[in-house]
Amino acid sequence: MQKSRTIQSTLGSRAFAPIPRVQVQFQRRNIQDVAISRTGRPILKVQGHTATVFGATGMLGRYIVNRLASQGCNVVVPYREEMAKRHLKVTGDLGRVTFLEYDLRNTQSIEESVRHSDVVYNLVGRQHPTKNFSYTDVHVDGAERIAEAVAKYDVDRFIHVSSFNARRDSPSEYWASKAWGEEVVRNIYPETTIVRPAPMFGFEDNLLHKLARFTHVFTSNSMQERFWPVHVGHALELMLHDESTVGQTFELYGPTNYSMAELSELVEREIFIAKPAAHYLNKALWFPTVSADEIEREFHDQVIDPTAKTFKDLGIEKTPEVTDMIFEYLKGYRKSAYYDLPPMTEKELQEEKKYVHVLDNQ
Repeated sequence: MQKSRTIQSTLGSRAFAPIPRVQVQFQRRNIQDVAISRTGRPILKVQGHTATVFGATGMLGRYIVNRLASQGCNVVVPYREEMAKRHLKVTGDLGRVTFLEYDLRNTQSIEESVRHSDVVYNLVGRQHPTKNFSYTDVHVDGAERIAEAVAKYDVDRFIHVSSFNARRDSPSEYWASKAWGEEVVRNIYPETTIVRPAPMFGFEDNLLHKLARFTHVFTSNSMQERFWPVHVGHALELMLHDESTVGQTFELYGPTNYSMAELSELVEREIFIAKPAAHYLNKALWFPTVSADEIEREFHDQVIDPTAKTFKDLGIEKTPEVTDMIFEYLKGYRKSAYYDLPPMTEKELQEEKKYVHVLDNQ
């Protein structure tokens, strides 16, 4: 009994003990540390921008998140699948990358993702429709909800990534829906910067890696569609800091025009895999393996919009060639006996040409 009274007495004395005063330290900022955005919002230069990147789990998205986070931006990553966004956590310093679960059909979740940001990137897109999302659901309705949230919270910059060949009268539903999405976001938010990239190549692309996989044997149009493949660079990052890009449309494409067949030859030479069977199957077979629209797109070359701005308007005079980067990107597809060998020399290329010529004559 004596012990319990002692405990109660001790607790009582602690309950009425004075709470120590917490002193708040205010850090002074110099006037040069503050920048005023286009809409009049003050931004601390030492803290950086707060950017929301929709579609960050895709190939282009991971590059953008990495570049923004590494320069000190706070990046908000809306995501749909838990396992698809894990690799983005380490793209910036601790606390720089924040994840928010969202649904493209849920307006509230989209607004929560953009309400504290001063720049929003929309990279959301689908190469083929699914049972849950059509092209219109993603490229038009989804883009509309994001643009409305951007306008509602008066976000300083909105950069919307569309596609090359985006035209309302296109026979491809993918390209037609992309053009429709451009019109929708520009009507809602006239200051939108629209970007139309050519087919992109990089470490996780759907171009060179698609050609390198042994499963790529079914195509159409004899792989004769032509385009200007472009490297994943820092153009979208530069647009954030360049106020002259507001309300403009950009066509971003590489320096060299290739057909899909020419790219396929480059891929085969670099990974040292002879595919004579695939060579003839690609010319002989034609039927849809993923979606009818993807087959339709293989019958159309890339068309450049002469009224759109390009890399030169961003101060970028030279972009990487496919031949400059293909060795590093496709090294993992080589056989173990050739893995450590350097890229093909001119003599080896000539020998390869003779080998292909013999196969064609047979």
